[in-house]
Formats: sequence, C-alpha cells, structure tokens
Amino acid sequence: MQMQIKIQRWLFSLLIIGALFVGGCGSSPAANSTPTGNPAGEGISLSPSPSPAVVAASSQFSNLPRLEGKATVVMTVKGAPITIELDGTNAPITAGNFVDLIQKGVYDGLVFHRVVREPQPFVVQGGDPQGKDPKFPTARLGTGGFIDPKTSAERRIPLEIKAKGAANPTYSATLQEAGVKEKPVLMHSRGAVAMARSQNPDSASSQFYFTLTDVPFLDGSYAVFGYVKQGMDVVDKIETGDRIDSATVTEGLENFKAAS
Repeated sequence: MQMQIKIQRWLFSLLIIGALFVGGCGSSPAANSTPTGNPAGEGISLSPSPSPAVVAASSQFSNLPRLEGKATVVMTVKGAPITIELDGTNAPITAGNFVDLIQKGVYDGLVFHRVVREPQPFVVQGGDPQGKDPKFPTARLGTGGFIDPKTSAERRIPLEIKAKGAANPTYSATLQEAGVKEKPVLMHSRGAVAMARSQNPDSASSQFYFTLTDVPFLDGSYAVFGYVKQGMDVVDKIETGDRIDSATVTEGLENFKAAS
C-alpha cells in the first residue's frame, strides 16, 4: 500500500511538472541564446551544470534590470487587489525584471492562460504578452515572452536561485545540477511568485506563476522572487481567461536599477 501511494505521488509530480512544461516561454531565441528544443514549454532543465556552479551576477548580466532590496507590487484582477512583496535581496535580477516589466505596462491587460487545481491545487500562470490581444488564439497562449524594443528580441533572464548560507545566487543551473545540497532561501510555499521557463535554464522572460499550495519539489529548479502578502483569496479565485487589470509598484521603487 505504501509503495502504491509513493508511485501515485511520483506520477502526480510528473503530471504537474509536465503541465508547466507544455506552456512556457516563447519560441523565438533571445540574443546570445539558443532555442530550447521545446519552444512551447517550461520544465526542469536537464542540461549539464556550468563550471563554476555558482556565478556572481557580474558583467554578463549588467545589461539586465535589478532590484536591490524589497519592493511591493499591487496587482489587480477583476477589481480585487493582490499585494506582492518582491525580494530583490535574494533574487535581484528576477525581481528586477518583474519590476521593469510592470513599469513598462507589460502586464496590464494580460490573461492568465493556465490554472491547475485538479487533481490537486498547483499554480496560476500568466504573463504572456501575446495575451493582450483578445483575438490571439487561446491555444497558443503560453508561448510568448517580452520583446525588448531596444533589441527587437525576446529578453531572457538567467535562472537565479540563492541557497541558504550562500553569498550569491546560483545562476544558469538548478541547484541539483550545480551540486548545491542546501535548500533555497526562497521556497515554493503557498503564495510564492516565480518565473516560468523552458527547458533552457536561462529562458525565463515575462511569464510567472502563483503557487496555490506548497510545491516543494519545484524548489531549486525554478526562480521564486516574491510572495503574496495579501489577496491570496483573490488568487484562489482566478480562472483561465481572467485578465490582470493593472500592476503597480507601490513601494520600493527607489531600490530598482534599470537596465544599462
């Protein structure tokens, strides 16, 4: 009986990871990156870990926006507010990218294209810029990312996960790939806000998700960058096709550093 329960849990984990994998960031490769081989999905990367595994956010990421500290975002869905605290201390590039896209108005009007509550609560996912067009085919939502007007290419950010006790985040690899045994500082607890990505670890762009329950098997593989502080009841009611009315940075904008 115990073995049967373990197998069922394993199959469920594969099912919902697969659900993430099917609908990820866009197929167009960003500058200096290569296609993932699965342009429509976000999933666990199986690529070899870089050496060294832990790479400081240095000149290679200097062209990306950053959040150096905390910030508060109020996202409104169907007239109801969701208050999110962004953690730029432990995820400066990931949180900075989110703030930058909010400042650009990218999320205003976007649709939540994936809501997974069965057979168990999982995630609510949105952030595909193609969803702003009401005529865009619903079946293709979840394949797009933010096109940077400066480069006319999709902006992609590195996978960024800081382990407990580490001085810097691990970049461009999951913690398992990097050989890091410690758990991440930012865990996939209920109300976590994290970036969706494709098989390529450095493929996150604009798509994000809220976790509807604790999802510990995603820890160390996807970049959490904040948590819902108020309005989780609003998140719990989001349905596929609901739109973001607006998203605004209400506190901490002084901690934001725009792209160079």
